[in-house]
Amino acid sequence: MSRIGKKPVPIGAAKVAVADKLIKVEGPKGKLELNVHPLISVKLEGKDLIVTRPDDQKQTKALHGLTRSLLANMVEGVVNGYKKSLEIQGVGYKAEQKGKNLVLSVGYANTVTVPIPSMWRWCWKD
Repeated sequence: MSRIGKKPVPIGAAKVAVADKLIKVEGPKGKLELNVHPLISVKLEGKDLIVTRPDDQKQTKALHGLTRSLLANMVEGVVNGYKKSLEIQGVGYKAEQKGKNLVLSVGYANTVTVPIPSMWRWCWKD
């Protein structure tokens, strides 16, 4: 059994509708849909989504874990939204924000200046 696929997907505050092979997830951050592969079945049991597969063929095993991961990411996206973070490890490495630019000191002779994309500016403090 797939280690990822056998875990139930907790839906929490999201609203989930399972209709045949179409899964609709709705939350405060938006709505998402997923057409599930015909070999995989998804059931709504209480506050969890359960993903099952009919056999142990290689393709079915791969689709089992994939479908469970996609559903978990959909629920996470509509409830909390997606987040990207940058972690810099090492001695002498640093990153700082100067205006609308990110200044990185990561081992080169000079600093590297990168403009922060407009879609990410909301998470940076000016």
